Amino acid sequence: MTRIIHTLSGLLLATTALAAPHVALSQSVETEQPDVTSVEEIVVLGRYIPEPMRATSEISAFVTAEDLQRTGDSTAADALVRVAGLTVAENRFVYVRGLGERYSAARLNGSPLPSPEPLQRVVPLDLFPASILRSVAVQKTYSPNYPGEFGGGIIDLYTVATPDQPFFNFGVSMGGNTETTLQDGLIYYGSRTDFTGFDDGTRDLPGQLRAALATGNRVVQGANFTAEDIQRIGWDFVNAPLNLLQMEDTIQPDFGFDISAGRSFDMDSGARFGIIGVLGYSNEWRTQSGVQGEGRVDVDTLSATRQYDFMSTDNNIGWDGLLGLSFETGDHLIQWTNLYVRRTTKETRSRQGFDFDAPGNNLVRDDYTAWYVRTLLNTQLAGEHTFGDLGVNWRGAWARSTRDAPYEKTIRYSIDDDGVAFHEGQRNSTSFSELTDDVISGGIDLSYAVALSNLRDMTFTVGAETYENTRDAEQRIFSFQGSGLTPEFQRQRVDFFFADFNQGPGLIRLVETTGGGGAAAYDAELTVNAAYAQVEADILPLVSGSVGVRYEEAEQTVVSRDLFGGASPFQPTQLENDYWLPAATLTWNFADDMQFRFGASQTIGRPQFRELAPQQYLDPDSDRLFIGNPFLTDSELLNLDVRYEWYFQRDQYVTVGLFYKDIDRPVESVINDTGSVTQQTYLNAPGAELWGIELDVKKYFDSPMTGAFWDGKRWLVQANYTHVQSELRVGADDEVFPLSGNGTPQLATNFFVDGVRMTGQSEHLANLQFGWEDDIVGSQATILVNYASERSSARGRPGEPDLIQEPGVMLDFVYRRDFGAFGRDFRFGLELRNLLGTEYQEYQELGERVDINRYDLGTSGSISLSTSF
Repeated sequence: MTRIIHTLSGLLLATTALAAPHVALSQSVETEQPDVTSVEEIVVLGRYIPEPMRATSEISAFVTAEDLQRTGDSTAADALVRVAGLTVAENRFVYVRGLGERYSAARLNGSPLPSPEPLQRVVPLDLFPASILRSVAVQKTYSPNYPGEFGGGIIDLYTVATPDQPFFNFGVSMGGNTETTLQDGLIYYGSRTDFTGFDDGTRDLPGQLRAALATGNRVVQGANFTAEDIQRIGWDFVNAPLNLLQMEDTIQPDFGFDISAGRSFDMDSGARFGIIGVLGYSNEWRTQSGVQGEGRVDVDTLSATRQYDFMSTDNNIGWDGLLGLSFETGDHLIQWTNLYVRRTTKETRSRQGFDFDAPGNNLVRDDYTAWYVRTLLNTQLAGEHTFGDLGVNWRGAWARSTRDAPYEKTIRYSIDDDGVAFHEGQRNSTSFSELTDDVISGGIDLSYAVALSNLRDMTFTVGAETYENTRDAEQRIFSFQGSGLTPEFQRQRVDFFFADFNQGPGLIRLVETTGGGGAAAYDAELTVNAAYAQVEADILPLVSGSVGVRYEEAEQTVVSRDLFGGASPFQPTQLENDYWLPAATLTWNFADDMQFRFGASQTIGRPQFRELAPQQYLDPDSDRLFIGNPFLTDSELLNLDVRYEWYFQRDQYVTVGLFYKDIDRPVESVINDTGSVTQQTYLNAPGAELWGIELDVKKYFDSPMTGAFWDGKRWLVQANYTHVQSELRVGADDEVFPLSGNGTPQLATNFFVDGVRMTGQSEHLANLQFGWEDDIVGSQATILVNYASERSSARGRPGEPDLIQEPGVMLDFVYRRDFGAFGRDFRFGLELRNLLGTEYQEYQELGERVDINRYDLGTSGSISLSTSF
């Protein structure tokens, strides 16, 4: 008997081995032939390649349940920041390979998701707690079974599945932040039930105002409303609980709990029914203290035109719920997954400083209170069926996300030379805004496998998908105004100033300041119908490939809606396009534990609803005004990828990848200057190129020393680095269509500089994980380092520098320890975040530096305790 180890010549002689992703890890074959040396063992190539890598032809990254446990990340956004080539903006939106969130798409169990964010169509990933996730897949090369709107990658979130064994888990956590917990912070009363994330009715739309809005008229004194009507409506507004800011000298610690349970039931027929449920609650506080500002260029030097010291305190309350049902029999599986996520932010903010456009001595103070409620409700029914060589997968889903912001209040004060603040009598606002985003989707995939040999096959797949996304957004804005007010009147405390006895003739009165001409409401819709065909085959020994094409037709509309019956100055945006989107990948498994992957594809990027809607919106995170541009068009992308993979041991590897993207008409964020008001808006740049390299390494090794601490530990080092370069292509005759010119063509060189980096793109991205696992005592510890170099968050005004953001270095530590007590198993957790105290920085610089937004993030820590029943 002779042992044969696979080599290229051995494969060709035996005509048995193939480096297909679905080939088994190893295979033993014994044959006896007359006068021929029998084969004892065949070692098939790809034995160390992890299952997810073998199951896909695409260049992908995976975050498993084990990864989530090791890093201790609380949300999907936190976990994905550690994947090679990914960064997370605003702790919510994922940038893949330096491309903005518009070039990435998120799915839940294969179905598309809506977004509750006014500025994005993509869903923010901080909505998804790690407790409901089984795994996360990031596909970086395009395949036709996914939507054609693909630039950086597709992020597919998979929720926990029904377990084989019954379980009941319960956990609690407590934590804090050095800038927040037990420190000074700003608060306002709100309502008695704010700690639950649900208002007790205090913030409901006032009844008198609701009746006035139902008339369809602007709420101002005049032909439709008398002075007495306006006075009654103003009296109905909630005053002191929402207007009065207070300094709290001891902000409470963070707190949370989560409960999960599940079990399966075997039936006499051989079928299995399963159920799983998850419930979670979190209550966190964060205080930020720093500076905000704006700058203008004056004789080749940037100088501050606004500079404020600010403090804000956010109370973030989250509720998460998941209910999953499954039915499995033989080759058939049907799953029904229901997800509910609610995030409430109660924000109190104040800033004081210099404003060049303010009257008098230019000293002002702005106070803000807000209550933002974001919800996501998703229900999906899906099935997987096998009929011999035919596989059928289908899915249907309905999802709704909402964002409700009642009583979003802003009050401006002027500061006298003696330091006393007084109301200007005009500069205050109370807004009510609502956004509803619905998605209905369905799809089916049919796959048929044909055997080419004992270890080679070919799979044909065809599929169809339909997707309808509708959005409705509306905002109503009101102000209490007065003129000729006495100094004593203007210096009243805020709750007295807006009190009922101060509303009337010669005092202050309510005025609706909602923008007309479609500036306050819009309706949007995106309908996509698609079909695709794809073939995956073992082309030659050692070589497998996938080739396919997707046909996609789409209609996208955004219609500005005038709330008072007038006409919008902007024509409705209507983008109707159809595309043929080819994609091909090739995998060459040239050695026992190595392979090359090659990929090429054409994809698209559509402007998001909010980028198209000419409705002004104040972003509470940056205090900047945003407005859409209805003259945007689709972007088209050419994607090329190559990656070398070496899996030298089980779950240990080195990968090196190169990628290139050519983008026609990429959407870039720019500053739109309209007098004294600075807005951030969007433009299609003529073109861009992006290329880079990714390196990812994971290695386990035994303890280098012996002793009580060292014995039994397995150590881990995992690191990845991504270098990205991008350039805008701007020719001398290229034109763009800005909002400021009402769509009139203008030279692109007035807005963009040829050769500069794309917005949102960091040149260097790096992650490092170092730690140990000890199966004997059940402990696990990991040091985590994340770095992203500076990136442009928005283009500056013509002739001015870009706004630059510096994410910097984040150092975290996570520890887990299992122990027994009271006859039960427990798990203790410790998490320390931002140990270096890295601060948030966004600025402009030309000669002098002006901080746009700068504040301390603080160091956060939490402890948790969980047990199973």
